[in-house]
Amino acid sequence: MVQFALPKNSKIRTGKTWPRPDGKNVRKFQIYRWNPDDGQNPSIDTYFVDMDKCGPMVLDALIKIKDEIDPTLTFRRSCREGICGSCAMNIDGMNRLACIFGLDEVKGDVKIYPLPHMAVVKDLIPDLTHFYAQHAAIMPWLETKTARPAKEWRQSIEDRAKLDGLYECVMCASCSASCPSYWWNSDKYLGPAALLHAYRWVIDSRDEATPERLDALEDPFRVYRCHAILNCTQTCPKGLNPAKAIAELKKMLIARVS
Repeated sequence: MVQFALPKNSKIRTGKTWPRPDGKNVRKFQIYRWNPDDGQNPSIDTYFVDMDKCGPMVLDALIKIKDEIDPTLTFRRSCREGICGSCAMNIDGMNRLACIFGLDEVKGDVKIYPLPHMAVVKDLIPDLTHFYAQHAAIMPWLETKTARPAKEWRQSIEDRAKLDGLYECVMCASCSASCPSYWWNSDKYLGPAALLHAYRWVIDSRDEATPERLDALEDPFRVYRCHAILNCTQTCPKGLNPAKAIAELKKMLIARVS
């Protein structure tokens, strides 16, 4: 069940309903709102958008609402191409990137919440401080011990192909925010996104710190807390498979002691 990290001792209240515009193709949007500075409980505000005057993506509607209806609505966005990962949010019950998720994929009212089980900074903006710290903890860079080559670290076509399906992660946090194990143990379990990146560097043929990387992952919680529920794989907006990467890490860790 999806749950949301509400401010302490608060409940979601019914918020403001904005005027409905004229038009034959108007859609209703129910959007989570919370301003930490006004002392009020979170609310669900209702907006109406004329779809004949709006782009096809959820982010198009959010930008239209902010520009033309309610300038206080707050959310992250940048590239609008599914590359930066900024606009990850819970749309119609699933974690998505608003910029590449079409409004035609939502039936009925469009319900938009921040990513679940993460503290909220404001409105649709989750606090990703801990998420980024976990990513940094897996050393997401090339570690080498031999002398630096004159031009570049060479890699065969076959070894380079092993990184496909891993390097494309945009760090949107959709997968980690969909993982029950991460909900319950995010202080110890690294989560699907960080572990996907960990595997990417462990199998990089140019990297020379594989033993140290695996040592850092050898812990009852950091990797093994994954129970292969596959929510992460189902929700990834880039079509990646974090669950498979985690399974491969488990196999590598077991092989060290067998």
